[in-house]
Amino acid sequence: MKPLVYRFFAPGTGPFSTHLALLLLRLWLGLTLLFNHGLGKLLNFESMSAEFLNLFGLGSKTSLALAIFGEILCAALLAVGLLTRFAAFCLVLNMLVAFALVHKMALSGASSGELAFIYLAGFLTLLVAGPGQFSADGILFSKPAKAAKNT
Repeated sequence: MKPLVYRFFAPGTGPFSTHLALLLLRLWLGLTLLFNHGLGKLLNFESMSAEFLNLFGLGSKTSLALAIFGEILCAALLAVGLLTRFAAFCLVLNMLVAFALVHKMALSGASSGELAFIYLAGFLTLLVAGPGQFSADGILFSKPAKAAKNT
C-alpha cells in the first residue's frame, strides 16, 4: 500500500477529456492569478504594503507577503501541477479571505468580490478533483504500470 502522501497527490483515474479539462483549468487559473494579480503585488510590494489590509493582526507586510506566496508560488505550482492539492488548498484560503474579509462577500457593486468568488470555485474544484494525469504530480505520484507477464 502506498504511503498517504502518494494517495493525496495521486492524479486519479478517469477519461482523457477529464485530464485535459483539469490541465486547462490549472493553467487558466494558475497563470491568470500569477500574472494578473501576484506579479503586480510582488513588483509593488513597498507601495502596497503600507495600505494592504492587516489581516488577523499579522501586520500589513506579512498579510501582503502571504497573499504573494499564494498568488505567485502556489499559482505557479498549480499551473505545472506540482503539489497541486497543497497549492489549491492555500489558494482556497487566499480567496476565502479575499472574498469574505476584503470584499465582504459582495458579488456586485463597487467592491465586488465576484472574481475572488470565481477563483475560489475553481481552486476548490482542483482541491477536490486533483491535478489530473497531465501534471507533475501525475508523473511523480501515479501508480507505475504493471509489468507485462511473460507467458
